Amino acid sequence: MFAPLPAHAVNPDEVLSDPVLEQRARTLSAELRCMVCQNQSIDDSNAELARDLRVVVRERLVDGDSDAQVLDYVVSRYGEFVLLKPRLSVRTLALWGAPFVLVVIGLIVAVVSARRRAARPTAKLSAEEEARLGRLLDGE
Repeated sequence: MFAPLPAHAVNPDEVLSDPVLEQRARTLSAELRCMVCQNQSIDDSNAELARDLRVVVRERLVDGDSDAQVLDYVVSRYGEFVLLKPRLSVRTLALWGAPFVLVVIGLIVAVVSARRRAARPTAKLSAEEEARLGRLLDGE
């Protein structure tokens, strides 16, 4: 009973009279990032911009847009960053795949470098150098 419940910032004047549309609006609002808070959905944020986006989402739903059309509209205005779960695209694949590719390239460079170093012949000391080294080690 005393467990924390999620607090929604939706004002009563924003709520749609059609419960089906309101549920769709809530679902979409939970997928959109507040551009002010950046770590909250617009459904949870009290920022003015989040309120404006909630109103836009509801207006688009009342006008008959599908969920995908509403998301596309908001993304066209604010970019992919507005989505809390970015869509799978070449850009997101590059973003998520780049660290792995760089690690693999680093490992390849390290292995090739180690093999070259191991394959390089070591130069033998001349007789004069060995004698000098012996004197140095003996403390002369």
